[in-house]
Order: sequence, then structure tokens, then C-alpha cells
Amino acid sequence: MNIAVIGMGNVGGTLGKRWAANGHAVTFGSRRPADPKPRAEAAASKCGIDTIAGAAAGAAVVVLATPWPAVRAALAAAGDLTGKVLLDCTNPLTPDFSRLELGHTTSGGEEVAKLAPGARVVKICNTTGANNMENPDYAGAPATMLYAGDDPAAKATAAALAKELGFDPIDFGPLAGAQLLEPLALVWITLAFNRLGRDFVLNVGRRPGA
Repeated sequence: MNIAVIGMGNVGGTLGKRWAANGHAVTFGSRRPADPKPRAEAAASKCGIDTIAGAAAGAAVVVLATPWPAVRAALAAAGDLTGKVLLDCTNPLTPDFSRLELGHTTSGGEEVAKLAPGARVVKICNTTGANNMENPDYAGAPATMLYAGDDPAAKATAAALAKELGFDPIDFGPLAGAQLLEPLALVWITLAFNRLGRDFVLNVGRRPGA
């Protein structure tokens, strides 16, 4: 599968590297694709690198993994994403990571869908840290990955990609469910920053056979 990853930070870099290792053709979309540093990072991850528009144009799946303040510009640079699966891994955090800028009546995921009309948006990979995307195994139990979206086929693609990484993907319902998934992300972030460090997950526990 051709996957474009917009954002080369901890989350985008980890997801791109791991999907490339699984045999997908991953291209990072960068504002500076000719600069030595991002080119070296992409090469080390066995990924390609292009402009944001170039990476998105050749992809069936586009992964949005930028900081929230960069979302609007990144999607504008990506161009027309009509028909593409758009995995929204962002959270609308304030600069100090203490609160969400949106909530109750809308969500970052829903705002992303407005900024990318025609894209098949799935909220996913936003409720845990990049370390757990690198290794979601906890004593033999996979970390939970909740996801939400309005397009069943896009959600199936998102779930399959999450399962490849070792997650237990659970369908959380329509994209409006991002209004709950983003506060859940803030719970993980708050615990990671202030209490537990990063090596924990907020898992759904199910009885055997349930």
C-alpha cells in the first residue's frame, strides 16, 4: 500500500518506519524535502521523501501526524485528498499540553474533515504515545487502539494498519466520537507527563470469550 505520512516527529516518524518495515511504500511529506536532515531521517526509516503535495498525490492512505497548529497549513499543502483515506493522528492541544482547544460540540477530527472535504477521515493513533506505537505489547497483551470514522471501508483500512503494528483495534463509532477520543488522549498525556512516565497504556480489558 502507498502511504504518505505528513509529519516527521515522534508519531509520524514511528508510524512511517514501522509500516515501511511491514512492506508498505511509505513517503514522508515534508516542507523541505531537499534538506539533508529530513532526507537522512527518511532514508534511515527505509522511506521516501517528497513535498507534502507530492507524497499525498501518490498515496492511497495519508497520515496526518503534525502538531495541531500546523494542521491547517499541512492540509492546504497536501491539496485535494478526495477519496483518500486520511488517518488523523492529531490532538487539538494547547501549547503547554494541559488542555484541548476544542471539545463538547466538535473535535479536531471533525475539523480535519472540514479542512479536507472529500477525504475519508478516520481518527486513530492519537490516544497513546509514540513509544507504544513502536512496541504495543504489554506482557503478551496488545495495547488498545480506538478509532472513529464515518466511512466503513476507510475504517477497515485503518484497523488493519493498526493491527499490523500489534494493536488491538476497536471501532469507536462515527467520527463525532473523536470528541471523546481526544480527551482520552489528554488523560494519557497528563499521566505520562505528571505521574507514570510513558510506558503504560489505557487498555480495554475483556473477559475471555466476550
